[in-house]
Amino acid sequence: MPVNVLFSARPELWPVYQPLLTEGLQKAGVAFNLATEFPEDEVDYIVYAPSGGLLDFTPYTQLKAVLSLWAGVEKIAGNETLTVPLARMVDHGLTQGMTEWVVGHVLRYHLGMDQHIKVQDGVWTPDAPPLANERQVCILGLGALGQEAAQALAALNFKVTGWSRTPKAVPGVTCLSGEDGLREALSKAEIAVLLLPGTPATENTLNAETLSLMPKGARIINPGRGPLIDDEALLKAMNTGQIGHATLDVFRVEPLPADHPYWAHPNVTVTPHIASETRPVTAAQVIVENIRRGEAGEPFVHLVDRQLGY
Repeated sequence: MPVNVLFSARPELWPVYQPLLTEGLQKAGVAFNLATEFPEDEVDYIVYAPSGGLLDFTPYTQLKAVLSLWAGVEKIAGNETLTVPLARMVDHGLTQGMTEWVVGHVLRYHLGMDQHIKVQDGVWTPDAPPLANERQVCILGLGALGQEAAQALAALNFKVTGWSRTPKAVPGVTCLSGEDGLREALSKAEIAVLLLPGTPATENTLNAETLSLMPKGARIINPGRGPLIDDEALLKAMNTGQIGHATLDVFRVEPLPADHPYWAHPNVTVTPHIASETRPVTAAQVIVENIRRGEAGEPFVHLVDRQLGY
């Protein structure tokens, strides 16, 4: 009997994903119906994004799993009406895009590129940057995205320290964990990259106290989640010179309001949540694989720990 797969996301995504999911499910040998509407008690799987507006999962009595198109699941993980498995998006296209963005902005800071791009004043100042093996980079968050970024930077010979709430092991990366580990990691972080999930436990990971631990003039790159940073504390730290510059891709309110102080601050680069996007071709493959697994009685991949929130 065919399974009913409900696509619940922004309407404009339907013509993008419909042919990709159709082709993938056909190749996987799964009998299916795929649509944006079904009787609620006949839905087996939901391909989900919060932008689709679905909030109450109670009527979906036949539901087997919710398969998120987003890597971040903080908007759904705490939904008490959702009692079936929830899988987040771990997409190699998304991961590659994030790694490229992170490496690019780390190199921008490491090489001091802004000085030569923005300042063309006729003054010849031959100040060469240090080599990568003399630069300390810290990755906060060692999930799939953090690990890939950390290893890419380590491959360029940066001294990379990774921090996570629980112990991890990543080849070529010094891994720390826990509160003491965070203090140690930040104390030598000339460049810090935030790739933590957005949960109550990670909110304001960078605050007045933790920012003060960093080397004076340190740089911050945040493509993770806006609430990871205490905005007021960061602005104060930049005004005193404790933090030299911040490149921010994510914010508590998006789009970032035009009157937000980040826009006008000389030591902030705002990018409009473009560090990485879910790539439909590869994301559809991840969704199809989980549906195939569900129908074959195999474990789903990329399941969310609902207690941890990621």
